[in-house]
Amino acid sequence: MTEKKAQLTIEGTDLAIDLPIRSGTVGPDVIDVGALTKNGFFTYDPGFVSTAACESSITYIDGGKGVLLHRGFPIDVLAENSSYLESCYLLLHGELPTAEQLEEFEGAITHHTMVHESIHQFFEGFHHNAHPMAKMCGAVGSLSAFYHDDLDITNEKHRITAAYRLVAKMPTLAAMCYKHHVGQPFLYPDNSLGYAENFLRMMFGTPCEEYKVNPVLAKAMDRIFLLHADHEQNASTSTVRLAGSSGANPYACIAAGIATLWGPAHGGANEAVLQMLEEIGDESNIDAYIAKAKDKNDPFRLMGFGHRVYKNFDPRAKVMKQTCGEVFAELGVENDPLLRIAKRLEQIALEDPYFVEKKLYPNVDFYSGIIMKAIGIPTEMFTVIFAVGRTVGWIAHWHEMISQGTRIGRPRQLYTGYDAREYVPVEKR
Repeated sequence: MTEKKAQLTIEGTDLAIDLPIRSGTVGPDVIDVGALTKNGFFTYDPGFVSTAACESSITYIDGGKGVLLHRGFPIDVLAENSSYLESCYLLLHGELPTAEQLEEFEGAITHHTMVHESIHQFFEGFHHNAHPMAKMCGAVGSLSAFYHDDLDITNEKHRITAAYRLVAKMPTLAAMCYKHHVGQPFLYPDNSLGYAENFLRMMFGTPCEEYKVNPVLAKAMDRIFLLHADHEQNASTSTVRLAGSSGANPYACIAAGIATLWGPAHGGANEAVLQMLEEIGDESNIDAYIAKAKDKNDPFRLMGFGHRVYKNFDPRAKVMKQTCGEVFAELGVENDPLLRIAKRLEQIALEDPYFVEKKLYPNVDFYSGIIMKAIGIPTEMFTVIFAVGRTVGWIAHWHEMISQGTRIGRPRQLYTGYDAREYVPVEKR
C-alpha cells in the first residue's frame, strides 16, 4: 500500500518537504511534522489543539458525535454494566478482566488502601483551612518518600505496583483531606467494604458510631469515579505524561496532574457550578441570569453547560443525569433551593432555542456537582474526588508512555523578544 503523505512548499524558496500522514484506528489522520525541524521550521499551535503529542490506545473521543470509548468500550456501556474497579483494570491492562482476575485485582487494591502512619503526622503540618487540593498535592507527592525502594520505572512490575498503590490510596488520602479540614479524626479503611463504600465511610463515619453505607449513594459515587476515570490527552493527563517523560517517579507525576486539575478551567468546573448556583441564589433570579448569559457583552457564563471537546451531548452527562434522579429520589432533596435552581437551569438549557442552537447542553460537571451537593460533600472537595477517579487514567497513560519508550518532552516556541543586545553598566543607564 502506498504511504500517504502531504507536501509543504515554502513560498519564495525551492523547498518542498514531504510529511508522512499516519492513520489511527478511528479518528482524523495526523500529519507527521518531524521533518520540519531538520529544515529549520517548527509548527505553531498554542494550546496544542491541533497537535498529537503521543500515540495511545487507551481512550478515544469523537466530540462531534458525543462518543467516549475506553479501550473500545462506550462509556455508557461501562457505566451501566461495569464497576469503577473493573474499568480501572480495563484501562490499566487493556482488556476486561475475567471473574478470577477481577477478584484478584480487587483484593490487591484492598490490600493497598492503608497509608503509612507517618502520613497522619504529615497532615498536621497543613493549616486546617487550606484548600483540600493543596493538601492532596502534598500528600500524593509525599508517597514517593515512602515507596522509594521499588521505583525502577523501567521495571513493569514496579510500574504496576505503583499504579495499584495509587488507585488504592487516593480515596484514603482524599478522605483524610476532608477529615483534617473539618477537624474530625481520620478513619482507617475497612477491607470488608467495596471501593466507593469505603470512601463514603472514611468521609462521613466517626469512631463514635457505626456508619451504614447507603447503597444508592455508593453506586452514585462509584459512577462518579468511573465517569471521570480518563478523558484522553487533557491538560492534567498531558502534564502527567510530560512530567513522566523526564523519568520522574509516578507519585511526583500524579501530584503534577493533581496540580493541573486544580485549575478552574479544568477540574474546578464542578465546584464552579455550585458557586454559580449560590450566586443566582433563588429561582426568581434565574431569568435575569439567563439574560446575562445570552448577553455577549456580559462576562457572566453559565457553568456546567457546553464542553470544549463535545459539540454534542456529553455522553457522561447522560449517565450522570440518570444517577442524579436516583440520588434525589433516595434522599428526598427536591426542595433544596440550589437543587431546584439547577433543575430549572437544566430544563432551560434543553429547551431554550439559544442554548439548543449553540449546543450548550448540561455536561458531566453540572450533574456531578449537584449529586455531590446532595450527598453532603462540600464544594471544596469536588475536585479532590475528581482526582480520585482520574488517577487510574493518569497512571495508565504514564505506564503506556514508559512501556513505549519516550523522549523527554520539549515543546518549542515562537520567540518574540529582543535579539542580542549590548549590556549597559548600571551607572550609565
